[in-house]
Amino acid sequence: MPDELTLHPFLWRATHLAGDTSVVCRTPDGMHRYTYTAFGERVRLLAGALQARGIGPGDRVATLGWNTHQHLECYYAVPLIGAQLHTINLRLSPETIGYIIEDAEDRLLFAAADAAGTLASIEDSLQTVTETVWLDATAGDDVPGETYEDLLSSATPIETWPQLSEDLPAGMCYTSGTTGRPKGVEYTHRMIYVHAMTVMTPASLNISPEDVVMPVVPMFHVNSWEFPYAVTMAGAKQVYPGVSPTPEDLISLIAREGVTLTAGVPTVWIDVLEALDPSSDALESLDRIIVGGSAAPTGVMRRYRDEHDVTIEHAWGMTETMSIGSVGRDRTGDAEPFVRASKQGHLTPGMRMRVIADGDDIPWDGESVGELLVRGPNVVDSYHAKAGETAFLEDEHGRWLRTGDIVTVDSDGTLTVVDRVKDVIKSGGEWISSIALENTLMELPEIAEAVVVGSPHARWQERPVAFVVPSSGAGVEVDRVRSMLEAEFPRWWLPDDIIIRSEVPKTATGKFDKRSLRPAAAESDLPFTPGETDT
Repeated sequence: MPDELTLHPFLWRATHLAGDTSVVCRTPDGMHRYTYTAFGERVRLLAGALQARGIGPGDRVATLGWNTHQHLECYYAVPLIGAQLHTINLRLSPETIGYIIEDAEDRLLFAAADAAGTLASIEDSLQTVTETVWLDATAGDDVPGETYEDLLSSATPIETWPQLSEDLPAGMCYTSGTTGRPKGVEYTHRMIYVHAMTVMTPASLNISPEDVVMPVVPMFHVNSWEFPYAVTMAGAKQVYPGVSPTPEDLISLIAREGVTLTAGVPTVWIDVLEALDPSSDALESLDRIIVGGSAAPTGVMRRYRDEHDVTIEHAWGMTETMSIGSVGRDRTGDAEPFVRASKQGHLTPGMRMRVIADGDDIPWDGESVGELLVRGPNVVDSYHAKAGETAFLEDEHGRWLRTGDIVTVDSDGTLTVVDRVKDVIKSGGEWISSIALENTLMELPEIAEAVVVGSPHARWQERPVAFVVPSSGAGVEVDRVRSMLEAEFPRWWLPDDIIIRSEVPKTATGKFDKRSLRPAAAESDLPFTPGETDT
């Protein structure tokens, strides 16, 4: 009988075929370094400690942790004893964290030392958690209870891994909750196995054993885009940036460890670019940056290529698709650089899609727009406790996830995300893409960040308002910005107001927080007067 598709082969391959390869983590005291062999030994210790506390199949173990080697060990020890790893975004509000823990009915919690205050504030509301272990705490940290290293020091390693079903829940993440309560999304062993294997392929992220990979995307966010599993299966060197890394920390790690592949939201790489001298060779080893969450501006992509010989590739995905669902990159023979790379590209192997408008499939002509629907072995077909069932659509082919992304599709199947359903601006019966305006604004060297949101309008329903953050040491002339936009877009697309700010708010996952900006946009009272060619 063939083996079930579980995480056992991932750990076995790394420890037996890449045992001398390094796993590196930035710590407050310097760098922690060990091999996959030593990593496997600590995973066995953690598994033994969890079993001694009665953790096993059917139990959920939560983490509130940063990108550290201890967190990576949890990624394997917890599911390999049949329990379910539930990663929680520690940037969320205490109330939301408390709700998520109770909704998931987590039994044991691994927490970063800097989450102590958050947990103390919601302690009385946590009814299911029986124990908290502090992931990165040291003797000098004021935390109640046992530290992770103390836990391992007194543990007896597991001797034999239990036989597991591939349909057993292995992971759990919650949606961001931007349109309501966060919803739980569960991943089985089989889903993680299949997704990690597809992510490794050249048609997706193309991870090889020769790579040195640094996931900057948080480990609490959708399995860190599958890097902890896919990179371990590849047997490649891993570099973890630790607690709250600065742009300077990331630059130093890339240079010192020879990082070839990294990943994170665009705002991270905009900040890194701002901190870099254009003549610096600190990124000499770096080949590619994977960005997701939102598109990187073409100007940022161009500067990375021209100044540092680094390629940015766009990835699209959701919590419900286990993150990576498509990847966009330039292909040999593309007439114009960055045209294809600025799109979200082709679906990862195994996934299928429909794009619909008013219930009908749209043509793949690169112009028609509709909502993206997807299905595949890495796409969930329900939420924990059956929440949010309206996010799915049934047809003769099965159950599709309604992504909420508005897209166009080129004739070759290349996806371009135009906007989110909740963010697209409808003015005078016509759609305006906030993403297109944002990317064009961030093409200007004097603008580091730009966010465009819809403001209610009595006559036109909605009008766009832009918020921009100047680049370091630069000034923004609103009239020049408006003139530049006029050369790119029809007049009725232009923002009614361009508001300069020192910063724009971001969500707990590092995306621009449009919801918090909408009240300020609504206070903008500049009228829109249509011209002869406007709608």
